[in-house]
Amino acid sequence: MKLRAVVRGVGHYLPARVVPNSEFEASLDTTDEWIRSRSGIERRHFAAEGETTSDMAAAAARAALADAELRADQIDAVIVATSTADLTFPSAATMVQDKLGMTSGFAFDVQAVCAGFVFALAQANALIVSEQASRVIVIGAETFSRIMDWTDRSTCVLFGDGAGAVVLEARQGTGTSHDRGILSSDLNSDGRYRDLLYVDGGVSTQNTGYLRMQGNQVFRHAVVKLAETATRALDKAGLGHDDLDWIVPHQANIRIIEGTAKKLGLPMDKVVVTVQDHGNTSAASIPLALSVAKSRGQLREGDLIVTEAIGGGLAWGAVVLRW
Repeated sequence: MKLRAVVRGVGHYLPARVVPNSEFEASLDTTDEWIRSRSGIERRHFAAEGETTSDMAAAAARAALADAELRADQIDAVIVATSTADLTFPSAATMVQDKLGMTSGFAFDVQAVCAGFVFALAQANALIVSEQASRVIVIGAETFSRIMDWTDRSTCVLFGDGAGAVVLEARQGTGTSHDRGILSSDLNSDGRYRDLLYVDGGVSTQNTGYLRMQGNQVFRHAVVKLAETATRALDKAGLGHDDLDWIVPHQANIRIIEGTAKKLGLPMDKVVVTVQDHGNTSAASIPLALSVAKSRGQLREGDLIVTEAIGGGLAWGAVVLRW
């Protein structure tokens, strides 16, 4: 027998304001067709004035708790994956803990940019299999609209705001790849590539900064590294590409998603795609996609899923789980 971290519930939250590509045409040298053809993005959501990352994270968490039919006081830990926390400290996770009415357990943030949710899932799994927690809510939440340079058409049209959450619960498994829950993870980073995707400011520089990206270089690294990390994670679980029912990738760019699926030898009808509606929501994109896929009826109990993501750092990784 072996403890597994099994998905019990999922949920998401999107800000009310929907921003179509056409909205950028008045202020930038761009068009709806240009954005769609290069990214697959048609629209995204932007947080309202005064609406914060922890607000959205808490809303997604409430939706996931409702889906799991659990109360907040039945959760042992809250992990928030974000690069856009409300404050330098305390963590967004402690703010979510308070907004959910939790007065016990523990909460912390994970910062691995777009790969944050994959890293947070791996940490939650470690907490559960080591019996430090029985139920963990893992949230990805971002307000990237607050770090955009609105004069840079190569970046500002790509990102959106939102949050997604997953409730993980400890359950006994057989220790085989047939178990439900997280079966394996593969995490990586290489700081030599930090200048490919970063924000040119921060606390110790006393400058908030804006997101900067060398898009072509990120694309080149992304397709190769995402396919490799997904394959390694499957190998660790004793599984192969043919065993997969779904890829739920980081929703950055449709060309990266298509390129990774091709390298893995999988058709696009096995890939959950939401980038057209949300843009790149960084750490929120995978839990958002999981929640939307469940609401669409795409995910069924027992389906084998690989999630993979790459972000600034560079940091990248994958998690294999059985729904």
